[in-house]
Formats: sequence, C-alpha cells, structure tokens
Amino acid sequence: MSKLQLDDIQGVIPNGYGRLGFANFVLLTVNDADLARQWLKTLPIRNAESKPAANETCVNIAFSYSGLVELGLPESLLIGFASEFREGMAGTGHRARILGDYGPNAAENWQWGGEHNPAVHILLLLYAGDDKLLARLKDDHLAVTGSSGLTILKQLDTNRLPEHKEHFGFRDGIAQPAITGSDSVSGSDSQHDGNIVAAGEFLLGYKNAYGQYTDRPLLPNGDPRLDPDNLLPTALDGSARRDLGLNGSYLVFRQLRQNVSEFWRYIASHSQDADEQVDLHGCVKLAAKMVGRWPSGAPLTKSPDIDNAALSNDNDFVYHRSGDANGFRCPVGAHIRRTNPRDSLEPQPGSDRSIEVGKRHRILRRGRTYGPPLSLSLKPEDLINTEPDNEERGLQFLCFNTHIGRQFEFIQHTWINNPKFDGLYEDDDPIAGSRGHHNVPGGTFTVQAELVRTRVTNMPIFVELKGGEYFFMPGIRAMRFISSLT
Repeated sequence: MSKLQLDDIQGVIPNGYGRLGFANFVLLTVNDADLARQWLKTLPIRNAESKPAANETCVNIAFSYSGLVELGLPESLLIGFASEFREGMAGTGHRARILGDYGPNAAENWQWGGEHNPAVHILLLLYAGDDKLLARLKDDHLAVTGSSGLTILKQLDTNRLPEHKEHFGFRDGIAQPAITGSDSVSGSDSQHDGNIVAAGEFLLGYKNAYGQYTDRPLLPNGDPRLDPDNLLPTALDGSARRDLGLNGSYLVFRQLRQNVSEFWRYIASHSQDADEQVDLHGCVKLAAKMVGRWPSGAPLTKSPDIDNAALSNDNDFVYHRSGDANGFRCPVGAHIRRTNPRDSLEPQPGSDRSIEVGKRHRILRRGRTYGPPLSLSLKPEDLINTEPDNEERGLQFLCFNTHIGRQFEFIQHTWINNPKFDGLYEDDDPIAGSRGHHNVPGGTFTVQAELVRTRVTNMPIFVELKGGEYFFMPGIRAMRFISSLT
C-alpha cells in the first residue's frame, strides 16, 4: 500500500477545509493561453501536508477538458483522460440520460456550463476562515485576471449554515469515507471497515478498490520531449513512466437549487391529523423517512421513532446485519440508503463482500451550501410556516472520484434516479430524484411496514440543476507541468 504523497496533493481533496467556513468558487475562461500559464505559476496552491487553521486561507484549482486543450496540453496526453471528462457533463444526449439532466434540469436551462453558455476552462477554489479574509483573497487573485489572459464568467458564493445543516434542515456531511494510506486510518483494518476506501478511488495513480490502477494520462514511453524538465512524478505502478494523473482527481461540480418551501409544504400536506391540521411530529417523521436521518443527523436505523441528538454524528451502522433488511426502520428508498447502501448490495447482502462492492462506488463530497436559509432557525415547524420567497438557495455540490462512470454517474443513474432500486417499482430518490427517469414517472415514495406499507405520490422536483461541469484537479507537480507548456 503506497502512502499518500501529501506534499503533491491539493489540500481540499483529503482535508475538505472544514475549519474554513467561507469559500468562493470562480469560473474562468482562457483568452490568452501564454498569459494564463504565467498566471498559473504565481498561484500559491495549498497542498495536503497539514490542515489549515481557522485564520488561514487556501487556494486550489481545477481544469475542464476544454481548458486543458486551451492551455496547450498535447493530444498524446489528452487521450489518457476518462471519456466522461473529455465529453463533459453536458457533452452528449447519452450523458443527460445517465444523469437525469432533462426537463427543468436540461443543460439549455443552466446558468453556466453546457454548450449554450461560455466555456468554463478553469475552476478557482478560494477558502478562508472569515468573510474579511475571503474578500482579501478574492481581491488578490481576481484583480489580475484581465491582465492574465482570463475572463471571470461567474463567482459562486457559499455559506455555512448552523449545526452543519443543509437548507432542508438536516445535518449533512456525516458519512464521509476515509482514504486508505492517510494518517487518520493508519493501523486500521480497511478490509472490514466499511468507511475506509482505497486511495485509488479518490486519487489517480494509487490502487483502487479492485486492487488496480485506474486509467489516467501517462507520458508515452521514449518521448522525453514532452517533459524535458522532469516536472512530472514517476508512476507508482512500476512502469517508470511519467504520470500526469498521479495525485490528481476528477472533480464533479453541480450547482443544485433546493426548493425548500415546496419540499416542506408537500410534506405537510401528507402529514395531517383527523382535523386536517398539520401533525408536526408526523411531518418531521415523513421527511426523516425520505432522508434516512432525523434533522439532528441521527440515523433512522438506530432511532426509528424519535429524533435523538446524541446520535447526530453516528455513522457506525449497516442495514441487513442490523435487522433492517426490509426497510421497516429506514425505508429502502431513503436518500442516504440509496446513495450509500452499505451492506445491502448483491451478491451477499449483510456480508463483508457486500460492503466491499459498495466501496467501488463511493465518492468524496466537498460541497458547500449557498443562499440564505428560508428560516434562520432551520427548524421544520419554521420552514413549514415561512412564506416562500424569491431567494435562490441550495448546494454547490462538489465531489472527487477517479472513475466518473463507475462512481458519480453510477450513483446518479443506478441508485438515485432508478425507480426500480432494490426491488422498488416506481420510486426514484425522494430528495434528489429527477422524476421521470427510465421512462417511469417517479415521484413516489414507499414507507415499508410490517403490516401495511404507505406511499406518497406525485412528488415534484425538490432539487434543480442550475449548472455543472467535470473538472480535473491535478497534483501540484502536474500543475507546474501544465503551467510550463509552450
């Protein structure tokens, strides 16, 4: 097992910058490649050797496929990137069908990305411990973009909601995988820990969950002209080839607008007592059934009937081995059960083998919320009773993986939008489903029960896609190589 080369990995991938509550994501296009490459050389890219303190700032960077083309990366290296990355998130109708990006989520409706908007070449990620530090960081790096051959297409703001919650009012970011080879998991038995995943699932150039090296751009043998200054690292697979992908990752970025008022009003309309008044506990319970956790973060599989704040950070649970194979506690179609089925997967649900299958589809989430909360308290009763407004709010969804098709796209297509997930019939993800995937309307949610199951139907779309793209976040030595191209 190779130890992670933290000095060459951009810091946001393994660290996430949890102490830095302020971030801005800047979308750039390249107008002059020579000037842009010179600008790249000046960037103080933060590596992963240490986690930043709360009073620090961090800069990271990623490139779209068209951005690498614009910056002059030779074809012999470009062909080594994944086909999903080369095609782009909105590159083909086939990809739209895989992701469920049609109707209101179709690329022609996006605010950025896709073929109908200016090409995004570079994603600059800026992080800071407070708003003043972030403002200064933006001034330092964005004031020179015009003279550096770049145009700012969009600045995507973020925020940090109280108690680590997202806009629907649920605690988020609990079930993050740990990376094999990192200091935080040294000495652990990764084979039997469902939360420890091979480094090669998140970082190119390391062995993945199959014990293999994921395809990546390698310098052709016998052509030193491509890297005359030996800037690129040597591959870890024993081939002695120079590895552009080593310590890099594919970054999936999707701006997701959350229809918070519509979500809670729908829930309330299906949680009324005999007098047609909203049953608050029933309302929260139905929403929790859809999510798979209570608002505090407590998992339903451990606390099925009431919220329990003592379990707010609990990620130590499975489904089949805990006696919830039928979904009587946490419904089979709940959001967290679909996106991470744990021990529910074939060929042997309830076994270590099932968990190992799931590790081949994990992603490393690094997203941030944006926009003001509908209610400052984020309590269900306040979200239900607050009048809708015209503010946009949601999630800047970012995740890292090394095989976009087997990881992010598989989750999106086979688990989130699949109406026949795990024996269901017409249920897509109640939270994030795009409705109408696989030629089935969707919008149905089934709550399994020992005697009589219940179903809610005709759910609208609660999450809308406003823009997106696939990016490559290179290792720092690969970044120097890209900036040295001529």
